[in-house]
Amino acid sequence: MAREKQKESSFEGKVVLVTGAAGGIGRAAAVAFGRAGACVVVADTSVDGGHATAAMIVENGGKALFVQCNVTRAAEVEALIDKTVAYYGRLDCAFNNAGIDEEHLPLADADEALFDRIMNVNVKGTWLCMKYEIRQMLKQGSGSIVNTASVAGLVGAPTQPIYAASKHAVVGMTKTAAAEYAREGIRINSVCPGVVNTPMMGRALEREPLREKKLRNVHPMGRFAEPSEIASAAMWLCSDQSSFVTGHQLAVDGGLTAI
Repeated sequence: MAREKQKESSFEGKVVLVTGAAGGIGRAAAVAFGRAGACVVVADTSVDGGHATAAMIVENGGKALFVQCNVTRAAEVEALIDKTVAYYGRLDCAFNNAGIDEEHLPLADADEALFDRIMNVNVKGTWLCMKYEIRQMLKQGSGSIVNTASVAGLVGAPTQPIYAASKHAVVGMTKTAAAEYAREGIRINSVCPGVVNTPMMGRALEREPLREKKLRNVHPMGRFAEPSEIASAAMWLCSDQSSFVTGHQLAVDGGLTAI
């Protein structure tokens, strides 16, 4: 019982920002942080989904603030951090989870608009979030950031070359920023999921139902991850339990990158 209580209170009094929190991994993480005692800032472009996530946190006895934010717009990201600090006084942890996966084409078949959209959200969005989060954390002298990359940031991803490039970029930014700010008390890591059982993946499989068996089989565990499993990994990287971990890419992939 004591061990369970310690786990649940591990973020007591901490202020945690989660982007892309209106559903999927982001929602699972935001709710879990709230249960663990954090004051959670829920950020997303979806107003209804964001408010719903915040309501779940409050219903579970936690504290939450929803802020609508498009992570590709610098002014909105800066305002997000300003609102977080104005409301809660500081920013201890950030889980930069907002991202898109809309590509299922060989490299030569994709168009420029798709390239720009994926890079804008996954790369520029992550860069902007880190930029303004780090500025606040430098003022405090501490902080922990976790970026959502992907196994596609560690290995190749046939029919997803642009997505893979964007997630390799997230990994590169994570490593570089981790080295730059390690002596400032700021840790920066990434979590690299395999295929996750999210609504976004569900919609993709509805369009291409024959892909499901193939995708399951590339994971030695023979199944997809649940959003809560990725959330748990992100929470560990944010927590004091990983206090000597920075610049690390944590694969949560059921063994996919082991073979």
